[in-house]
Amino acid sequence: MHSKYISTRAGLLAVSPILVFLFFYLGTSIIIGDFYKMPISVALIIASVWAVIITRDHSLTERIEIFSKKAGSVNIMYMVWIFVLAGGFAALAKGIGAVDATVALTLKYLPSQLVVPGLFVAACFISMSIGTSVGTVVALTPLAVEMAEMSEASTPFFVAVILGGAFFGDNLSFISDTTIAATRTQGCTMKDKFKANIWITLPPAIVTVMLYFLSGAQIEGAALVQDVKLWLVVPYLIIIVCAIAGMNVTIVLLLGLISCFALGLVTGVDTFDMCTLIGNGISGMGELIIITLLASGMLGLIKAAGGIDYLLQIVTARISGARGAQAAIAALVGVVNLCTANNTVAILTVGSLSRTISERYGVSPRKAASLLDTSSCIVQAIIPYGAQTLIATGLAGIPAAAPWPYLYYPWLLALATIASIIIRRKK
Repeated sequence: MHSKYISTRAGLLAVSPILVFLFFYLGTSIIIGDFYKMPISVALIIASVWAVIITRDHSLTERIEIFSKKAGSVNIMYMVWIFVLAGGFAALAKGIGAVDATVALTLKYLPSQLVVPGLFVAACFISMSIGTSVGTVVALTPLAVEMAEMSEASTPFFVAVILGGAFFGDNLSFISDTTIAATRTQGCTMKDKFKANIWITLPPAIVTVMLYFLSGAQIEGAALVQDVKLWLVVPYLIIIVCAIAGMNVTIVLLLGLISCFALGLVTGVDTFDMCTLIGNGISGMGELIIITLLASGMLGLIKAAGGIDYLLQIVTARISGARGAQAAIAALVGVVNLCTANNTVAILTVGSLSRTISERYGVSPRKAASLLDTSSCIVQAIIPYGAQTLIATGLAGIPAAAPWPYLYYPWLLALATIASIIIRRKK
């Protein structure tokens, strides 16, 4: 299926920057037992330098150019804009009291044992409505962080709740980029893909709600709530309504920022104080932007060195029967997502190859599309350098790997996906 054969030695060398990164960030953190010890930016610098060193058939100048072009691509710059606007909005909303008011309103009228599962369900609904996990994370993470602080609960736990719900909806939404990419590359309708997907995603979601109900039963928040200033909730209502209406996430954030500023003026907040809040919020996203640029540049070198082609080559080498074909499709998009940190790009990268595999081994188009979308979302949710995780943990001010122990939904979804391959439905 590939015109150029890549040897094992060359292939492993090409993907080794990912292994270097995982060792220095996750490996050392697990060994030490503290995810706060090794900064993700340092691990990425080490891996990026290694990627530049091992990339062959290019001069040093060309390697640096490849790294820089990938780091500064249109998609990455778009993410940077989101980071900037999200940082400014989150800081201003908190500064004028909008976050506190929204959290207080939630805690006042929602029983404490339902706060956590309610937050997960809200994230599921919003992400499914707007078709983007990034938009959901941007809208709900500041609220989740404030809820954690007011209820004296774990911030990584609340961030994980948002991430899980965001990927549930993104995976099922009819307007999600991943859904569109999966259905188009596999030649099936969105309705058929949804029917195949719901049987995989719904059981883990139900179990997750139950787990969050049990985990959140100890959280007491209502007693902490004082008077609620309803007018301060307006910026978040604007954010959620505009997002559900399908507006571009940058426009949504800009409207939220403007509404916060206007509300601050009405309530007597000093103009320059609000500008300072916005500036501090933008500055606070600096490390996140650096991490994104480093990861994108490193992954660009991996692709240029043939790492992606090698992964496709080894995954498709031994396929036997329909179950093997399904496992290969899931593995293909998973490993490519690991190397691109973008689930839509991963689906588009392996889409045509997955369709060839499914046609050859009798896998239905809707099943193939479901596996592509679901498997890519699983990997995107659990990698610490995915955009959604970086945004959420950046807004929360916690390490990128901190939510890992609480990501119940992605891990349960992985088990459900494996089960769906083993217990193969005919249609």
